[in-house]
Amino acid sequence: MTKSRKHEDKSTLILTHGDSDGVCAGAIAKSAYPEADVYFTSPVGVIDDLNIADGYRNVIISDIAIDEKHCMDLFKRLDEIASVADLTYIDHHPLPDRCVTANWLHHDRGICASELTYKVLEDRLSRDMRRVAIYGAIGDYYDSSPSVKEWLRDWDKRSLFFQAGTLIQALIYSGRNYDFKRKLIVPLSHDKIPTEIPNVLKYAKEGASLEEKLRIHVKHEVKALNNLAYVVDPNGYMSKSAIYAASYGQRDVGISAEFRHKRNAYDMSLRSRNSESVDLNLLLRRIAPLFGGSGGGHAAAAGARIPKDSFNAFLRELDKAIGVQKHRVAKFNEI
Repeated sequence: MTKSRKHEDKSTLILTHGDSDGVCAGAIAKSAYPEADVYFTSPVGVIDDLNIADGYRNVIISDIAIDEKHCMDLFKRLDEIASVADLTYIDHHPLPDRCVTANWLHHDRGICASELTYKVLEDRLSRDMRRVAIYGAIGDYYDSSPSVKEWLRDWDKRSLFFQAGTLIQALIYSGRNYDFKRKLIVPLSHDKIPTEIPNVLKYAKEGASLEEKLRIHVKHEVKALNNLAYVVDPNGYMSKSAIYAASYGQRDVGISAEFRHKRNAYDMSLRSRNSESVDLNLLLRRIAPLFGGSGGGHAAAAGARIPKDSFNAFLRELDKAIGVQKHRVAKFNEI
C-alpha cells in the first residue's frame, strides 16, 4: 500500500486501485474531497490496508474487486467501519456468489469504476470531471456505456483519446512506481490534462517503444491450443501480452503467464476477444480452485494465479472449458 498525502484531521480516506481506471476513480474522489488522503491497494491487500481507516470520518473505496475467498471477512470489516464512519464502496467487478447487499455498496457491472465514482459523488464535482471519468472508461474498455457516449459529445473525441491513451500508456509503463502515481492524483483531481503532468509523456513514449518490442516477441513465441493461445514469461506488460497472444495465436482467448519464484506459481493475465461466448470470470472462478489456484475478473479481462506444477494441466482444462462454453452459447443462439 502506498500513500499520496497525510493530514492530521483524518477526515477522508480514499483507497483505490493502481491501474488507469483506479487512478482516475481515485482522482475523481479526491476532487470531491480535496483534503482526502489517498492510498493504493488491491483486492488481496485491501483487508489488511483497511487498518489505516481507523480514525477517519469518511472512507471511500473504489475499483477494488471483492475477492471471493475472503469476501465474508472483508464484509465484516467493512461493516465495522460503516458503524463508526461514512463508508462508500464503489466497484464494477462481478460480485462473489456469497456477497450480500449493503447500503454502503455501489455496484454496477455495466460501467467502469471511474464513471460510477463520478455518478456517486456527482453533487460534489465539477461537470468537467467527466473528462477524467472518460479517461478511466477508455482505459478499462468501458467507453461504450450510454453515459460515456453522451459525455463524449461535449468534447473533441480525438483529443480525449489522445490524452487517455497517453495516460494509460504511462501508467502501464510505471508499473508499481506508486510515487509517480501519487503525483498524478492531485493534478488529475484538478482536471489537468495528462500531457501537462510531469513525466507522463516521457513514460508513455518509453512504454510505446517497449510495447512494440513485446508485440514482436509474442508474435514469435506464442503457443496455441484449440481455443486459447498463450505466451510464457514475455518480460513485458502482461495485459498487452495476452492481447497479442490471442491475436497472433488466432484464438478467442489470449494468456500471458509469468513465473513468480517466491510463490512457485504462475501469475496470469487473460483476455477474451469474444466475451459473448467466453466469460473468463465464470470459467476462472470454477476452474482455478481445482488446481490449487485462484482467478476471476471481468468476462473479457481477468487474472489468475496457478501453482507451477499445475500450470500445464490448468491450461488444458481451461482450453476444454472454453470450447464447451462456446458450444453451449452457440446452441442457445440457435434456439
